[in-house]
Amino acid sequence: MEASPLELPSDTVQRIAAELRCHPTDERVALRLDEEDKLRHFRECFYIPKMQDLPPIDLSLVNKEENAIYFLGNSLGLQPKMVKTFLEEELDKWAKMGGYGHEVGKRPWITGDESILGLMKDIVGAKEKEIALMNALTVNLHLLLLSFFKPTPKRHKILLEAKAFPSDHYAIESQLQLHGLNVERSMLMIKPREGEKILRMEDILKVIEKEGDSIAVILFSGVHFYTGQLFDMPAITKAGQAKGCFVGFDLAHAVGNVELHLHDWGVDFACWCSYKYLNSGAGGLAGAFVHEKHAHTIKPTELDIFN
Repeated sequence: MEASPLELPSDTVQRIAAELRCHPTDERVALRLDEEDKLRHFRECFYIPKMQDLPPIDLSLVNKEENAIYFLGNSLGLQPKMVKTFLEEELDKWAKMGGYGHEVGKRPWITGDESILGLMKDIVGAKEKEIALMNALTVNLHLLLLSFFKPTPKRHKILLEAKAFPSDHYAIESQLQLHGLNVERSMLMIKPREGEKILRMEDILKVIEKEGDSIAVILFSGVHFYTGQLFDMPAITKAGQAKGCFVGFDLAHAVGNVELHLHDWGVDFACWCSYKYLNSGAGGLAGAFVHEKHAHTIKPTELDIFN
């Protein structure tokens, strides 16, 4: 019996466990899921660390040659096996022709970012003209907030989830201070209910409805880095915009991990890095998205930050 396209992951586990007549946590369920995974062949495209090479491992307790079970994709993706080949090709071109490498070869450097926009638009669900690959994650977040956060005496708050990724938290603090705002008054954080770990969607919508008239920007993560909670981005976007707020997302832990349709959802802006689930490696180019509806209306802040 195959899974329905609408079957939830938890239902899939329960179904297979019933078929195998075992508990859902039985290893046989995991092995069956792996057998049925249509993407499992991609595993061979990546290097997987060996237990013997990991510094915190007690080698007396493990098979040294065994592959690690890698759960750090939210921190740094695995290295694709083709990375070395591509790097060596570019280093060889640099050695042979120097500055001419900017304009010639299979991957001219001057248009290196543009050459993969077509791939990126499918990953985030956007039009090519809506995205740019540049900088690092927090730099892009600052640039986006400089354009979208235009506080007024009435609408001056930025809404975010409690325990957002620290750099996001600091970026928001910086933006509020840049505008001369009181951080405690203008940074609005939603916390889970007492004794709970994740946010309830009804609580998020309730805060947006109650505080929306004073909120300039809603900035949530797509997937929370600490709990793994996947936020309902279309619902948050719709609710925020209905109250006159700009809605943006930090997709660092969502891009390449979950399905995204930024254009169709009407998200105002978003940013992401590429070294986690996109496996680009530390220092890889980050990305930014601005919906086409803002192409001729949103401009960077006119604040003179040097005075």
